[in-house]
Amino acid sequence: MLRDVPEWTLAEQIRARPTEPVALARPLEVSQLPTPALVVDRAAFESNLGRMAQHAASFGKGLRPHAKTHKCPIVARRQLETGAVGICVAKVSEAVALASAGIAPLLITSPVTAPGKVAVLERLADEFQGIGVVVDSEVGMGLLERMGPANGLAVLVDLDVAMGRTGTRDDDLARRLVERIQAVDHLDFMGFQHYAGHVMHIQGHAARSEASLVLWERVLERLGRIGVRYDVLTGCGTGTFDIDCAVQQITDMQVGSYVFMDEEYRQIGGRHSERFADFEVSLTVACTALSQPAAGAVTVDGGYKSIASDTVPPAVDELPNTQYRFAGDEHGVLVSRAALQSVRLGDVVRVVSPHCDPTVNLHDVFWVLEADGMIRTCWPITARGCTW
Repeated sequence: MLRDVPEWTLAEQIRARPTEPVALARPLEVSQLPTPALVVDRAAFESNLGRMAQHAASFGKGLRPHAKTHKCPIVARRQLETGAVGICVAKVSEAVALASAGIAPLLITSPVTAPGKVAVLERLADEFQGIGVVVDSEVGMGLLERMGPANGLAVLVDLDVAMGRTGTRDDDLARRLVERIQAVDHLDFMGFQHYAGHVMHIQGHAARSEASLVLWERVLERLGRIGVRYDVLTGCGTGTFDIDCAVQQITDMQVGSYVFMDEEYRQIGGRHSERFADFEVSLTVACTALSQPAAGAVTVDGGYKSIASDTVPPAVDELPNTQYRFAGDEHGVLVSRAALQSVRLGDVVRVVSPHCDPTVNLHDVFWVLEADGMIRTCWPITARGCTW
């Protein structure tokens, strides 16, 4: 019984979460937010949506943006409204959150090999149309074959060339998986996925372009050897959005971070600039100055529990010549002997997240900043913590 599956217990809790914008009792300034707080600049956010949609359309590509970046049905809905052909999610639990909010079609981009997760996946496909998943193993394929969803399930074969995370490197296995998918009534073979996440942050546009296009050449060679017809070839990311679009066979791009941007991406360099500035920073973390233990340094209330980083620290665009350094779970320190005279205790400073995806996963809501400088709504991050 489904109620005996622990994943379904969690799924029912996710389905009860809020999914719609929350109107505030009165407009707020950023300085009035309960910090640390995630702030989305609506104008920059909408500009990013439009810019990516226009770019993809100019190359005849579809967009299948990745919701692991924002985990928010409201953002996903805007992506669909601006022309996306579907939405990607990383895990089954993210699919629960977005499908329950009416977002479709959805593609789960990580293989599923746990029976409990497959049971939830089957229930989703029973209830909602447009659910898809990738497969890269006989184990995963066997679980999908034993399903029986009423609406069927779209399936892509996940290919790996060099990243070594998910996907098969075995052409014979890939061909067998396609044949098995095509032999099952409730499964619909869509095509192939290839994602080279390790390429996205290669420094310098020329080096990144060379690395990505070489990998796609190898993918296309493999598809020739596998020798099956397909409708979808999906992959790509924000770091290669203006590179992979030149690959004719790619049907749609799984871009994610472009909606918000972060410091890690800004540092990789653009086609014509040292900084990657094709999209605006629309996401910042608002922090309050709460202590000044030493001259030239101010402690703020944003640390590792509110700002995630793989490599670089947050950027402090609001204060020139100012650097942020982490000071533990709850705190960060702004350091600048020249510029911090203007920061008083109690002031709110916004910083650019080093890595937007895991930073979003640390917060409950986005506070939406309008063009007049006021915040009137917040958007629930419905899929926060949905990592299974």
